[in-house]
Amino acid sequence: MDNLTHTLTGFALSRAGFNRVVPRASLILILAANAPDIDAAAAAGGSLSYLNWHRGLTHGPLGILLVAILPVLVARLAARGPIPWLRSYLLALAGAVTNPLLDWTNIYGVRLLAPFSEKWFRGDFINVVDVWIWAVLSLVVVWPWLSRLVSAEIGARPTPGRGLAIAALCFVALFGAARYALHERAVAVLESRIYSGRPPLRVAAKPSAFSPLRWTGLVEGEDFWSIQAVDLAGEFDPSSGRVYYQPERSPVLEAVRRTPEFQQYLRFAQFVYWRVTPLDAPEGARRVEAMDLRFGPPSEPRFAIAATVLADLRVETATFRF
Repeated sequence: MDNLTHTLTGFALSRAGFNRVVPRASLILILAANAPDIDAAAAAGGSLSYLNWHRGLTHGPLGILLVAILPVLVARLAARGPIPWLRSYLLALAGAVTNPLLDWTNIYGVRLLAPFSEKWFRGDFINVVDVWIWAVLSLVVVWPWLSRLVSAEIGARPTPGRGLAIAALCFVALFGAARYALHERAVAVLESRIYSGRPPLRVAAKPSAFSPLRWTGLVEGEDFWSIQAVDLAGEFDPSSGRVYYQPERSPVLEAVRRTPEFQQYLRFAQFVYWRVTPLDAPEGARRVEAMDLRFGPPSEPRFAIAATVLADLRVETATFRF
């Protein structure tokens, strides 16, 4: 998930009652909910470096145990006095665990077992940025101000907002469960159809930005990808999807596959569409692109790597963009 969602989650946990456990609990939980994303510092080494490290080691079991120490150290400096170290660490640990848990729900995925395994786990049922979760968790932040405003008008005592925070966290959990069930239904719809006269090799369903009933389906065939619109409230027509044919395996594709840049990209990419385009110059050169369809169709590639392959199969510098 995005860091605003992680921050709001940490704040809601604090307001739900954990702020009574230790001093500076809110600070600890907000920092801990974002702590695993310290791996974003790898972006200083370039896009591929970021791709290699992001949602990896610091999101695995050993990494969580280590990064949970950082919020406690910050809280100790902020408190300017002794703090209960064990309780503070356990609180930070609880906050840090929410990060990979939320990351697992979306299409980007997370390496939950790093460094023991590089396998990516993805739920595909919640957007990386979900406006519904934003809206509900944001109420927890603005509630104290609203409560004081209303209390000043009617002369009542302002409420602390603990009940609202608990309700908001319950909403996120129930919302995720409902999204998961709808995602499984969308996948079942995609798997039950025939595409170009053959059953799919594999399918995936991506959530829409607003409606839980609308999904984008990715269907892999033997030599093609089909991108489908799935509306669980209506009929599904597999013939209405956009079809993109894969190029045949060739020495040009094998040449780029052997480069370190493409190998690193392919370790992450899950639904890869290849495109080979002849270039006017130099003579015999071709532009080879690989794009992960989870992040956009070939007409709008948002997560792609490209390289120029010369006539003698030498590969010029690969460039990755997202």
